Amino acid sequence: MRDLNAPELTDASADLRAAIDRCGYYPDVVTDSLEVAIAGEPIRAYVLQHEPTFDRDEVRRHITILALTPSRLIVNRVVPNPAGYATGKADPAVAGSGEVVLTIGWGMVNRIDLEPAVCADPNCEADHGYTGSVAADDISLRISAAADGPAGIQQVLEFAKALSFATSR
Repeated sequence: MRDLNAPELTDASADLRAAIDRCGYYPDVVTDSLEVAIAGEPIRAYVLQHEPTFDRDEVRRHITILALTPSRLIVNRVVPNPAGYATGKADPAVAGSGEVVLTIGWGMVNRIDLEPAVCADPNCEADHGYTGSVAADDISLRISAAADGPAGIQQVLEFAKALSFATSR
């Protein structure tokens, strides 16, 4: 039975593409990156953040997109020279890519860090139990062209594309 308070989930791909175009910051680069990641799944919801930053006499622009598909949450990769990016090359996923961050969230394994809890009173001898944090034990790889070469970038993008396709089914 459908929850009447739940939002209606439709394919928001066209809306996201329109938002990317309105942003105006290398829409083909952003769209190509996203298409590799979504592996043909519909986009159910998204957030697009355009963040210009000022670094002395230079303006740097950064776009972050969170896209929700029926089976995954996707975050885009870094392209340091979007002006040099060319859609339609033999491998558009690698053209202009300076680094790629691949994070795999298992959603099943967590790490728990515990330590004895203390209070602000230095003379207190009471047992305050424990305090701690739970952190997801995800895998995160940062591959850069400078350190790993273009072949390293190519390999991680091919792996990410295969993983995206496998997890979308």
